[in-house]
Amino acid sequence: MLSKEQLEFFKNLLNQQLEELLGEVNKTVSDMSDDNENMPDPSDRATLESDRNFTLRIRDRERKLIGKIKDALERIESGTFGICESCEEDISEQRLKARPVTTLCIDCKKKQEDEEKIKGH
Repeated sequence: MLSKEQLEFFKNLLNQQLEELLGEVNKTVSDMSDDNENMPDPSDRATLESDRNFTLRIRDRERKLIGKIKDALERIESGTFGICESCEEDISEQRLKARPVTTLCIDCKKKQEDEEKIKGH
């Protein structure tokens, strides 16, 4: 079970990550608005489109991470943060520091990955 101090640490960490991600989203929107110049050269246009697609894929991952961060913050408020949703054991503090949005302890995560490998073959 995490102490109040540990929970506060993770709450601050998650809020900081959330602010950074939201700042990147806003920056991307304004950057894409600025890029609407007419580019007569097809290779320049193609490069711009390729860059935009790459940026949008990154932002989509970040959007998903924003959702996971919000879910983790809700778990802190509800008292379920740091508890594995599969086995209901405590998730190690080391694992939470490495991936604060996790909902599985390392053993359950390994088991999940092993099952996915078996299904994939």
